Amino acid sequence: MRALHTADWHIGQTLNGWSREAEHARFFAALTDLMVAEQIDLLLVAGDIFDTTNPSGESQRLFYRTMAAMKARLPNLRIILTGGNHDPALRLEAPGDVLDSLDIHTIGTVHRKDGAVDLNRHLIPVPGPGPGPDGVPALYVLAIPFLRAADLSGLSFASDEGEDTVIEAARRFHAELTEAALPRVGDLPLIAMGHLHCTGGLEAEGAERRILIGGSHAVPPEIYPPRIDYVALGHLHGPQSLDGGRVRYSGSCFPLSASEIRYSHGVTILDIEGRDIRATHHAIPLPAPVLRLPASGTLTLAELETALAEIAPVEDVNLRPLVYVELLAEEAPSVMMGRAEALLRDAPVRPAGIRIHRAAEDSAAPAAPAPSLGETSPEDLFARAFETKNGFAPEDRHLAAFRDVLAEV
Repeated sequence: MRALHTADWHIGQTLNGWSREAEHARFFAALTDLMVAEQIDLLLVAGDIFDTTNPSGESQRLFYRTMAAMKARLPNLRIILTGGNHDPALRLEAPGDVLDSLDIHTIGTVHRKDGAVDLNRHLIPVPGPGPGPDGVPALYVLAIPFLRAADLSGLSFASDEGEDTVIEAARRFHAELTEAALPRVGDLPLIAMGHLHCTGGLEAEGAERRILIGGSHAVPPEIYPPRIDYVALGHLHGPQSLDGGRVRYSGSCFPLSASEIRYSHGVTILDIEGRDIRATHHAIPLPAPVLRLPASGTLTLAELETALAEIAPVEDVNLRPLVYVELLAEEAPSVMMGRAEALLRDAPVRPAGIRIHRAAEDSAAPAAPAPSLGETSPEDLFARAFETKNGFAPEDRHLAAFRDVLAEV
């Protein structure tokens, strides 16, 4: 069998006000072409299908249109989708009766029966290649969505061992679920799906919300019992493998923030021969460029004008390059910001963000000691944080806004 593991589509995402719908449509067309070319039998989508728990009608329409297009071109394709921390869990499952008849299975939340996880909902048999959904299973999938604290039985925050308690609860959850599944699975391959942060995985800034279960940010990959042959994860947007390749993130479909520009975006193709599962990353070209100007360091306004002049025009505004600009401070930040915005407005790009940096100071100079709380004030702390984040001191309008917020508190 051949399976395709993907995750973190974030349908409905906007970046600095720009819709990504046209990019998603292009990605899904390329993904469907790839599945046809690679003769994929099983599609696994490990969470964060949508970017928000209240997806728009357009976002839902794009999702269902994509499912229909995949099934039209691959009638025997099996699809299993699990919810992530961004997804509307119950809304994802609402059309389940219809989707199940098309061999599209959606698991948005953990289901229990008589106190135990309901295997009939979470353990999905996958027949071998060929027509009809009622064939003899070739493998099983443990479809596990994003886990909330309430999903981990026996979890207590009364002790001082908060993080260890969460890890043990997550380990126990997966161990009990795997043990319950084995009588049905036998010697067939067993794949688990999940949506969480495993220790050792590299996260991106800007698009991945930190998942906290009782104060724990990450859990070790060892929470998945050795009997599970492959773990298809979502949440971290960079493609990466853990635990010798048995546990893997496929990564996001395209850059969702500036920190993801360097990633090789794509999907993971699984070649399954018995319990031997070989995972291969397959890059998918970006539907629209996402650029940092410059690629490293900073540039002046004159250099920005030159760089923008070299970008080829694209007729569809929704497929123009998304551009992050890192400027070197040459004059007042408000003046520079206005001039940069004017340059970007006249260029064939979609501005994603502008940051202004002061010239580097002498790195050999000793750092000033941090003041004690008695020597500073909330406004001083705000000014320090603002300057660290933006590279220039807050202006009067920023301070006025902070004072308004402080007054409300």
